[in-house]
Amino acid sequence: MSEPTTADAYDPNAQVHLGVFFTGVGPQLIWTQPESPSHTAVETFVEVARLLERGLFDAFFLGEGLRVRENQGRVFDLDIAGRPDAITQLSALAAATTHIGLVATQNTTYNFPADLARRLASLDLLSEGRAGWNIVTTDNAWTGANFRHGGWLDHARRYERATEFVAAAKELWSSWAPGAIADSAASGGGWARPGSITAVVRDTDLVRLRATATLPASRQGRPVLFQAGDSPGGRELAATHADVVFSANTGYEKALAYAADLRARLARHGRPADAVRILPGAIVVVGDTAKEAEDKARWLIEEQISPPRAIAFLEQYWGTDLSGYDPEGPLPDIEPSQDELDPSRGTIAIEDRTGKLAQIQKWRDLAAERNLSIVQLVREVSSRRPPFVGTPSQIADEWTRYVRTRAADGFNIVPHLLPSSLTDIVDKVVPELQERGSYRTAYEGTTLREHLGLPPLPTS
Repeated sequence: MSEPTTADAYDPNAQVHLGVFFTGVGPQLIWTQPESPSHTAVETFVEVARLLERGLFDAFFLGEGLRVRENQGRVFDLDIAGRPDAITQLSALAAATTHIGLVATQNTTYNFPADLARRLASLDLLSEGRAGWNIVTTDNAWTGANFRHGGWLDHARRYERATEFVAAAKELWSSWAPGAIADSAASGGGWARPGSITAVVRDTDLVRLRATATLPASRQGRPVLFQAGDSPGGRELAATHADVVFSANTGYEKALAYAADLRARLARHGRPADAVRILPGAIVVVGDTAKEAEDKARWLIEEQISPPRAIAFLEQYWGTDLSGYDPEGPLPDIEPSQDELDPSRGTIAIEDRTGKLAQIQKWRDLAAERNLSIVQLVREVSSRRPPFVGTPSQIADEWTRYVRTRAADGFNIVPHLLPSSLTDIVDKVVPELQERGSYRTAYEGTTLREHLGLPPLPTS
């Protein structure tokens, strides 16, 4: 295991922080296997959260979408649908667990700051300081139709609103002074000390409110702020407000570059380098041998990009029903529609929503050159090898290298099969990390902020 050349970039005592991102849509989590549990039964989430707590994980957080995805105007039934609201679900988990952090994905585009701040503060109080907020934005009119807004917010402005939204929420959470609740009402006074609660006022074209917080701060002060975004706007939002960044940069060199960029942005915002934990999202495939791990990784890609998913993927680009085509056969011989990509599946990045005809021609050339079927082509162009594939010892070595060279502070695991993909980490990888001295052997605090080792919040 190589180490960096500069001593100040190496921390021999760095600890791996682990979370789990329980996705709500997409091919990552395979739900068709016999062992896969229900996504509407509270028992599923209780069992997963307790498993992670046994593995001393920092946090468990739920992905959430505001609309069921569609494909060609129909419900995309290859996704799981029916999951309960994240804050409601996590409130149930607060009573079933004692330490694990509970993080809710919530959208800043189609929520209101005072209302969402109150609901997140409620989760934080109910869990005694274990709540977190995964801050996401939405730019598409397809989601906005649920809220009678449609495409009311330009893509370029979604992070502007998010920045103002989070600032308003943070102000609400800090608007109760320490000791705001009176010690006694026996003298006939009010329940709060006079002047101890401040109203929050915001008046811009993106955020407008006049609100008074109805709840005091939790034991950790406020919910921990997670942010997942790799665009310049997302990085600036993270540098301004986030406590944890859910990065997509899992390759070592990319992780190093991302960490350096984010820390430079933190410095420009007057925040110390340790103010934010960087947890790249990662699918992890564990095998008792290297060969077993590689075999499982190949199986995983085949399951994630199944023949029906391959057809659905191409339907987005062709803009028409392709169900009559054999996924094991050649690419469709019909011409695609002239329309650009439909964003209703929620998987198409803004920068990829134009230029589809040129992209399709590249795929046709590749398929002809390598004699690829539809499903082979889609696996080639839309999937990627899980970033961590190996034995427990190999994975523990690699994760220890990442945190000790400051490429990351840990990882946010995206499970691919429940419960086995997480049981492998808890029962096999965690003990290896503990042997290397790079993972806790017990929780040392009770709040999510303490688990993450974040600096304390300033008190007024």
